[in-house]
Amino acid sequence: MILPEYTILGSGVSGLSASYHLGHENCHIYEAKKYAGGHAYSHIRNGCIWDEGPHISFTQNFYVKDFFEKNTECGILEFKALLTNYFQGNWIPHPAQVNLYAIPDPLRSECLESFLNSRRNSIDGAVIKNYAQWLEIAFGKIFSKNFSTPYTKKYWTIDPKDLSIDWIGSRIHYPEIETVVSGAKKKSHNNLHYFNYVRYPKEGGFVSFFGGLKNDSNIYLNHQVQGIDLALKKIYFKNNSSVSFNKLINTLPLPTFISLCNPPKEVLNYASQLNCTSLLLVNIVANHEKINENNFIYVYDENKLSTRITFIETLSAKNVPLHKSGIQVEVYESRYKPFSLSHEEIANEVCKELIEMGILKSIDSIHSQYIQHANVIFDQKCSFYKNKIFEWLENFGLKREFDDLHPLTSWGVSEPEREFGSIMLAGRFGQ
Repeated sequence: MILPEYTILGSGVSGLSASYHLGHENCHIYEAKKYAGGHAYSHIRNGCIWDEGPHISFTQNFYVKDFFEKNTECGILEFKALLTNYFQGNWIPHPAQVNLYAIPDPLRSECLESFLNSRRNSIDGAVIKNYAQWLEIAFGKIFSKNFSTPYTKKYWTIDPKDLSIDWIGSRIHYPEIETVVSGAKKKSHNNLHYFNYVRYPKEGGFVSFFGGLKNDSNIYLNHQVQGIDLALKKIYFKNNSSVSFNKLINTLPLPTFISLCNPPKEVLNYASQLNCTSLLLVNIVANHEKINENNFIYVYDENKLSTRITFIETLSAKNVPLHKSGIQVEVYESRYKPFSLSHEEIANEVCKELIEMGILKSIDSIHSQYIQHANVIFDQKCSFYKNKIFEWLENFGLKREFDDLHPLTSWGVSEPEREFGSIMLAGRFGQ
């Protein structure tokens, strides 16, 4: 086999995109699974198309939008996202912090008073050390205690004080005082969520966004990595095959990649300290059409396992058979907060919760899917551990990027040119 210029581990979106932009003829991709697509893959089961979580596109980047358009062979739908929140039997428009009117008194008045106090007492230029402090300044102690903190513990699986703040960006709305005061009296009609209009393939699920991306690519399926020798530039697979590489692009989760490279003990320890959530998707086919009009529901109740709910037919009608509803529920765990119930027990509890919420009447079928790597947990020492790992990888050809320790990437036109070495890290988990 002729040695390609680039060897890519993982055929998810980042791996496929790297191959496409570098030229498929210059790349070989190795994938552990029997299919390409990574977390962008869409599964067909019980007559429905299920993505691995609520995958949509809301990018405003013109290049990426055009790129999706060119590579989606079935066409694209674009529509306004409808979101709502559930809290102790109440439906609160999204985002909840600017729609306090829907919260029953006396909690509504307490939230508003606490918010105003937080803004009056906040100090300009004060150093915010963690997400808990950010929440109290942004929304006040009462709203944070009843809404933000319980949801953080469900979604991120850790207390807000243990999270950094450099991942926030625009994904959580920091409201103006007038907006909150007005929203305590009536519904806010401003589009204040970090995404408003979304795009989704007409058919085939989210993976259809990348249909054309795989054309002419060199993907070797069923190749699970067993070990990597960075000095000798060689990769060993569990099927007893091996390949040499010239330049290596890794999209495997960084802790997994490091563990395969036989690193020094301290580097292996740094990698083992990196954290992410794992996700149990409870996928329910209801024996009736959808009852709720929204695409997504955020569940704030601390005593409910359901964290976020997606009605998959609201993304594309072709995701679900006629007169049925596809309801996907996210339930998270991590080393900080492991499940205390079996997957089957969790699924049964989720169904009870949906019935209580009034969005499920009759079940046609149910199954669950476990996703080991869901969301990277940007805890307080995440950047420290990554920095130590990257320093070690520099010995084998990694060239540091100016923002490689930051969770967010600016897609601005003024971004400086990047220079890459013989080892590159790509994608949410690879980086």
